[in-house]
Amino acid sequence: MPRIEEEIENEIELKEPELYRVILHNDDYTTMEFVIDVLQTIFHKSSREAEEIMWTVHEKGQAVCGIYTYEIAETKVQQVKLKARQNGFPLLATLEADE
Repeated sequence: MPRIEEEIENEIELKEPELYRVILHNDDYTTMEFVIDVLQTIFHKSSREAEEIMWTVHEKGQAVCGIYTYEIAETKVQQVKLKARQNGFPLLATLEADE
């Protein structure tokens, strides 16, 4: 006779949560120093990582800052928006599904 625990265990299938990329976009007004600060304070990047991402944003128009679950990615986007507005910058962060 099968045990109930075994039957339940076989029926539960866990799915990995969908992931989203947070992307910073270049503009003509936000300073490089501010972008580095955002990358270090909101995305917890090292000085070197922050500088590399900042240069990618500057040269290519955008760069991925991190890949997170939807709720965390959305929170990061909102944190960037708030910090940018508080400092008078139009810095834009968006999120897109990580495929």
